[in-house]
Amino acid sequence: MTAPTTATDVNQPSLEHAPQTGRRLSLPVLMLVIAGALALTSIVRLITGADGITNVSQMSTALQLAVPIGLAGLGGLWAERAGVVNIGLEGMMILGTWFGAWAGFQWGPWTGVLVGLIGGCLGGLLHAIVTVTFNVNHIVSGVAINILALGATRYLAPLAFEGHQGGSAKQSPAVESLGHFTVPGLSHWLTDLNAKGWFFVSDIAGLLGGLVTDVSWLTLIAVALIPATWWILWRTPFGLRLRSCGENPVAAESLGVNVYKYKYLAVIISGGLAGLGGVFLSIVANPFYLEGQTSGRGYIGLAAMIFGNWMPGGLAIGAGLFGYTDSLNLRGGSTNVHALLLLGALLLIIGAVWLAIRKKYVQAAVTLVVGALVFAWYAGTNEVPSQVVAATPYVVTLVVLALSAQRLRMPKANGMPYRKGQGK
Repeated sequence: MTAPTTATDVNQPSLEHAPQTGRRLSLPVLMLVIAGALALTSIVRLITGADGITNVSQMSTALQLAVPIGLAGLGGLWAERAGVVNIGLEGMMILGTWFGAWAGFQWGPWTGVLVGLIGGCLGGLLHAIVTVTFNVNHIVSGVAINILALGATRYLAPLAFEGHQGGSAKQSPAVESLGHFTVPGLSHWLTDLNAKGWFFVSDIAGLLGGLVTDVSWLTLIAVALIPATWWILWRTPFGLRLRSCGENPVAAESLGVNVYKYKYLAVIISGGLAGLGGVFLSIVANPFYLEGQTSGRGYIGLAAMIFGNWMPGGLAIGAGLFGYTDSLNLRGGSTNVHALLLLGALLLIIGAVWLAIRKKYVQAAVTLVVGALVFAWYAGTNEVPSQVVAATPYVVTLVVLALSAQRLRMPKANGMPYRKGQGK
């Protein structure tokens, strides 16, 4: 978007639509692309016999692993739409894991959710003070928060957890479950349909079955936050003002927008969302805090946000992709990753044909060569090493970012220094 040109523009969400650089996929086209990818995956499943790549258990695990990544990415989106780069998402997630487990084992899981969210907000508040008020470099501040959060939790964990049953210097006592729900009837029917192994139909059943089987209530909240974020940021006056701070804060201030206030609110909300992702790890994914359990998910969430072009829908797709590849570590990793080599080779060959049609012959040739090498790897082996399985989520992160870099368009004033009064 571009900055509003009149005071009325700031207050009217209907005027927030402005031309953006780059093409955006329409919903029907996006659905066709997703259906095509799922059909290709189904073909690979039939060829390789790796039924685990689309079964209900795999998809359920993928959803669980996607939630903390998606919440971290959503936090990054709030901050960067207001013009503040938030590399500190990892540290805010760490604070969420510790505070959530600390309060959760003493006063119950829902209290843990609230306190963990507040812990993430405190990290966001610190980042806002340093970057907005004191104008410190956003990257430096974010890295410092990551280090500070890690050091603080390492210091506090022995004091808070040792002496309690199940607690230690690196682990909290167990936290009670928030509870899960399964849609009766539908879940069983989709599981049976998935087990039949039919082309495409069984794969869709596996995907949908994972969304309605043993789903945590916090997962439901996290999923609801994605459309809620879109509605708030793109359909309300508050969201328009906040985004104007990330596009042109000087123009926004000249129209009466309190830029500092909106930046502060955005970064605090960002920290709270990242903290909620940490809570998910220490209460839902595992019923306890464990040192190092974020495992870089804050950074992967940032990558999901960039892949999604700073939009909630694209972010959700990116988080789902990274969560799916991460789930391969837990369920049939070597067999499933080996099957995905064939899928990757086919996608690269299709990409090479598409580039050739667009007369980008050099890129097409490079893509074709890489696709041939991946296919040779698949054809010449029966499984992949465990180290490759463990590295798959991070490799996919790098590859996806590299391929999507051409179409990205971040907020114009993202990360740029701003002083109060520039617009007057």
